[in-house]
Amino acid sequence: GGLLVLATVPLDVEDFEGTQGRPLAQYGELRGTSPLMQRLYTLLERLEGSLVNVLIEGESGTGKELVARALHDHSALAGRPFVAVNCGALDRALIRSELFGHKKGAFTGAASESIGALGEAAGGTLFLDEVGELPLDVQPVLLRVLESGTYSRVGETKERPARVRVIAATNRSLQSDVEEGTFRQDLYYRLMVVRLSLPPLRHRPEDIPVLARHLAANLGIERLPDEVVAELQRRSFPGNVRELKHALAAYAALGELPEAGTRPGARVEGLDAMLRAFVDLDRPYAELKEEIVERLTRVYLEQLLERTGGNRSEAARIADLQRGYLRRLLEKYGLA
Repeated sequence: GGLLVLATVPLDVEDFEGTQGRPLAQYGELRGTSPLMQRLYTLLERLEGSLVNVLIEGESGTGKELVARALHDHSALAGRPFVAVNCGALDRALIRSELFGHKKGAFTGAASESIGALGEAAGGTLFLDEVGELPLDVQPVLLRVLESGTYSRVGETKERPARVRVIAATNRSLQSDVEEGTFRQDLYYRLMVVRLSLPPLRHRPEDIPVLARHLAANLGIERLPDEVVAELQRRSFPGNVRELKHALAAYAALGELPEAGTRPGARVEGLDAMLRAFVDLDRPYAELKEEIVERLTRVYLEQLLERTGGNRSEAARIADLQRGYLRRLLEKYGLA
């Protein structure tokens, strides 16, 4: 059967006043010495002996996947698979197959069997980022995994054990989605046995120097000048740590910081104009979004393969995708 999950009262980072004992400078790949981060470390330490489901809330770029990996690496499942799935990036028509797998011939294009993300994560942790993007018709399948520890692949009736711990993340209010009827309330409560609310970077500016120097070292910058650190600390970073990383990448390449508020790679000249021309208000939003995502995915994959010379391991690393999921995307778009 599935992993034993003990019900607990939902907890927030704000419920804790600080670490018990010495202050920590980091936890896993998370860094920061601010009181907000100390509270987060405290809760993560308390969760080390547990395999409960966790819901991580926070703005885009706050490090939700780093928290999920820290939970995994400090649990009894450390060393076992950690599979991350961005629910918002999956093809809506194939999302159930991507998550739960399918049998050969289950649908058009299913030329081979797939174990899905749940199968890849067997015995370990399944991290569902942007879980609020799951379609309503897929949510009951995930609920069954959490309630009974079983599931079936697409095209099968056979029950399989779901031996995974589920950690989910969202950058939106799932409670609002529940009230609007786009997210099941029973699934919401199953996911948030424990809830972690991650602080945005603007609420912990004292952490920017240590974060900036750590990220700079990863980018090959041996020494980050004090005046650069001071300038970074004056910024609000609406894109959080991800935006800080982009600013440092620009500094590494150009020797100077981009203007405040500029996110390298986040805008393409004329993109807004192109989207305005593309939008057709006589078509449903979901249909337009899917077509844009389809075209973006194809172009992205083509350029990714061109850059890596077809090396899938390197492509998966650059795209930050599991190799199995990348392989299925390449097969879907005829690029395998």
